[in-house]
Amino acid sequence: MKHIEILFENEEILIINKPSGVAVQGGSGILYPLDKILPEQLGFPIYLVHRLDIETSGLMIVAKSPFFASVWTKKIGSKHVKKEYTAICIGRPTNKTGMIADSVMQHGLEKNACTHYRFLEERQIDCGEEIVTLSKMRLTLETGRMHQIRIHLSKQNLPIAGDDKHGNFKINKILKKTCKIKHLLLCSSSLSFLERGETKTITISPPDYFPF
Repeated sequence: MKHIEILFENEEILIINKPSGVAVQGGSGILYPLDKILPEQLGFPIYLVHRLDIETSGLMIVAKSPFFASVWTKKIGSKHVKKEYTAICIGRPTNKTGMIADSVMQHGLEKNACTHYRFLEERQIDCGEEIVTLSKMRLTLETGRMHQIRIHLSKQNLPIAGDDKHGNFKINKILKKTCKIKHLLLCSSSLSFLERGETKTITISPPDYFPF
């Protein structure tokens, strides 16, 4: 079982750094989900406030009681918690900043979704077979649909490197073979919220397997 890094704790919540490959909840074939291994590590139960995809790494809020889980779920829903993500995308954005407003399918229903992005930097990666342009992007969400960032970026011809569900499968295969990129390059890298009347921001660097 993986050790889960705790970055912040108060009487209501903990902020953790979830590794890629750790599912938030149990299911078929999942032996060690976060909601099992974290209570064993801490010695007390935790309650989920929001989720990250199994492949996505980074910051997550978990609560210490059902009451505080409800409180913080509402805070996230009412935009009192600001979440930022860092992604490495295949390709180059047309504009340095922008907003993607495009509906996504959720449980068979079309849901409105909005993602804001900011281009940070790019690298040309020599993969032997071809030169691949990778762009580092900073992303914030107005809505929290399942796989929203992955779907939105893919629709913009900027699929996240390592995304084997919505991404560029040909380039992913090349990156995996020649550059050893084996993970989804998406990280929940910043959380901001009010703590005793002041804005508290927790920020992490993406994992070491990010190429830049």
